[in-house]
Amino acid sequence: RRNKKQVPSFRKLLKTSKVKLENKLKNKQFKQQSTLKKYRKEQRKLRQAVKDAVSKKPIPLEDPKEKRPGKRIEWEEEEEEEALPLDMMDEDDLQLMRDLGQRASFLTRDLSSSEPVHAKKRKHESIIEKYEKIPRTLQTAPEKELIHLLPIKDKSGIIPQTREKPVINVEFLACGKENLISSEIIEDSIPELTLEEHLIERKKKLQEKKMHIAALASAILSDPESNVKKLKELRSMLMEQDPDVAVTVRKLVVVSLMELFKDITPSYKIRPLTEAEKSTKIRKETQKLREFEEGLVSQYKFYLENLEQMVKDWKQRKLKKSNVVSLKAYKGLAEVAVKSLCELLVALPHFNFHNNIIVLIVPLMNDMSKSISDMCCEAVKKLFKQDKLGQASLGVIKVISGFVKGRNYDVRPEMLKTFLCLRIKEVEVKKDTEDINKPKKFMTFKEKRKTLSRMQRKWKKAEEKLERELREAEASESTEKKLKLHTETLNIVFVTYFRILKKAQKSPLLPAVLEGLAKFAHLINVEFFDDLLVVLHSLIESGDLSYRESLHCVQTAFHILSGQGDVLNIDPMKFYTHLYKTLFKLHAGATNEGVEIVLQCLDVMLTKRRKQVSQQRALAFIKRLSTLALHVLPNASIGILATNRTLMHTFPKTDLLLDNESQGSGVFLPELDEPEYCNAQNTALWELHALRRHYHPVVQIFAAHLIAGAPSEGSRALKPGLSRRTAAELFETHSVAAMTFNPPVEPLNSKRKDKVLQGDSFLNEDLNQLIKRHCNEVATQIPLDFTKYLEPSLR
Repeated sequence: RRNKKQVPSFRKLLKTSKVKLENKLKNKQFKQQSTLKKYRKEQRKLRQAVKDAVSKKPIPLEDPKEKRPGKRIEWEEEEEEEALPLDMMDEDDLQLMRDLGQRASFLTRDLSSSEPVHAKKRKHESIIEKYEKIPRTLQTAPEKELIHLLPIKDKSGIIPQTREKPVINVEFLACGKENLISSEIIEDSIPELTLEEHLIERKKKLQEKKMHIAALASAILSDPESNVKKLKELRSMLMEQDPDVAVTVRKLVVVSLMELFKDITPSYKIRPLTEAEKSTKIRKETQKLREFEEGLVSQYKFYLENLEQMVKDWKQRKLKKSNVVSLKAYKGLAEVAVKSLCELLVALPHFNFHNNIIVLIVPLMNDMSKSISDMCCEAVKKLFKQDKLGQASLGVIKVISGFVKGRNYDVRPEMLKTFLCLRIKEVEVKKDTEDINKPKKFMTFKEKRKTLSRMQRKWKKAEEKLERELREAEASESTEKKLKLHTETLNIVFVTYFRILKKAQKSPLLPAVLEGLAKFAHLINVEFFDDLLVVLHSLIESGDLSYRESLHCVQTAFHILSGQGDVLNIDPMKFYTHLYKTLFKLHAGATNEGVEIVLQCLDVMLTKRRKQVSQQRALAFIKRLSTLALHVLPNASIGILATNRTLMHTFPKTDLLLDNESQGSGVFLPELDEPEYCNAQNTALWELHALRRHYHPVVQIFAAHLIAGAPSEGSRALKPGLSRRTAAELFETHSVAAMTFNPPVEPLNSKRKDKVLQGDSFLNEDLNQLIKRHCNEVATQIPLDFTKYLEPSLR
């Protein structure tokens, strides 16, 4: 008979396969549960049977289920009624019945019990006596001897415990002894390795591991899409268990994986696939690419988790159960892990889990270990410097700001000094609606038809098409997005700075805050200028700041006033006075601390604000700077003299300081701290003549140049290498930190003498003739009589 049932199609099988698999799984689970229930039931019955077998309570065979005391009393009464009276029994039978009443019966009692049938429980009978009354049964088989163990007390009573005594086989014992002796001989025959042999063995193992790591890495680099599964094999070596090479192998694997991820990671962020994308039919190449991306992201995630665990192990300082890595090795592993995280932070700011790396790195910037803290701070600085768009910088700034606030501003100043590396030069400024440039729109067809001819419309269409293509091909991000990110970043930076100025003025973070405000002051909103200047002046007047911090306050104030602060009518005379008064506090030693900040302040205060600076103020600063140049190191002297040169060009009338005749009334008062009233016009720059004899050649050149009036042309003019550089650049270029002239002094060209002068050639010609004449004269013998000279003197 022909089977008319249709065979299901492949598509129908695909649809129903999932349901069938689920049903099959459910049936399998149900069968397992049923089997488990049956097994538990059988075990329960077996335990109950064993429990009943060892029970001491007698159970009658006629009615074993009867437990209630009422029914038992009725049964005993009926039995008494059916019993024969004692008068009808013989004395022998009566005695026999009494004896049987005291013995155990196989009908009414358990065979293991010897208690009377109707005996009541004695109230004061101890448990040990009950146990002792139970007879010990002997085994008939002689080879199976029982060992009586301690009993177990249960709810039902005491359960005796026994165990069979094992039979010792003589032949097996002899074989065992022989095997034991042979194993001891083998162990004795293996010699212990010496230190040198152990090192050779370790080197051999390490070389094998290195070759294995290199083979896996080269295979992954050659074809990442096909060999992405080998990343898992390489990552499994992070769990190396050989204590000889475990630490070294783990370090090598961490660094190798870091370099691999830097090389094979794509230049875009991989997002998870949606359900619609997973269900669509795709080509083999696309499927292969998807599998590669999924595998790469998962292995990258596991790798970052391993690095995080290494850092946590070092922080917690707890040994693991395997005890492969010692506590001392934890720090080395943690340093390698942190270095890898820093490299990935800088190299892959666009890839997945970048924010997770930031969250790991930022707390380590405040770590007690200086090496790890410096490593993380340098990585963050590098990220800020190379981040052109600002997306990654914004993420780091958010985490740092939250961390500083969470720690109540008790962090290392290096964390805030990283803000100085931000690449922020402009931000969004509030504009009127008329000033906002509307985006360019293309003309519609109706507008073209009204205003343009047919040929012009044709050209316009081609031009618009080209412009659209250029916009699509442009790789750089839009300026609007960049400005928006920079504005948000700078807002968070200023919020952090202002919080510290308000709540933690005596914190060690204050120098970093003032330095940051000095750099970004031109970007601060005008609304905050008045309040900020008042705060800075109060900080200076408080006297709690160091000299460097007070210089940062002055620098910040003038950066504010030189930018958008030009519109404000504020006279910063108190800041001029403070700088003029504290110039002689500059460190004249090898550190040169503060000289660079002073040069920057002078540039902002005098050169850029030339219209607001009086001639008396300029003369006073030039005179004090010339005096200061006598005391500091050569590079600081060069920077100060370069600043004087700029001021003499900016204020031409200051050349009167080169004349020794006084101008006007009054006497110069160098001890006065007010630059406007010290009568600097009545003095001269005599310090330049002392600087002309300075041991540094560049200082001599600058001093001679200023004495000549700082000409731009002529023999006294400076070379382009010196005249085109700013004072701060010259200060850095001629640094003497290495205790050498920088640049080195050119050696003098000494002419080689062909003839060496000897003897008479050193003397004058007239002197030679006189010597010869006296030598040729004949010596006359004249008696030397000294007494005639001595007699008058004695008299």
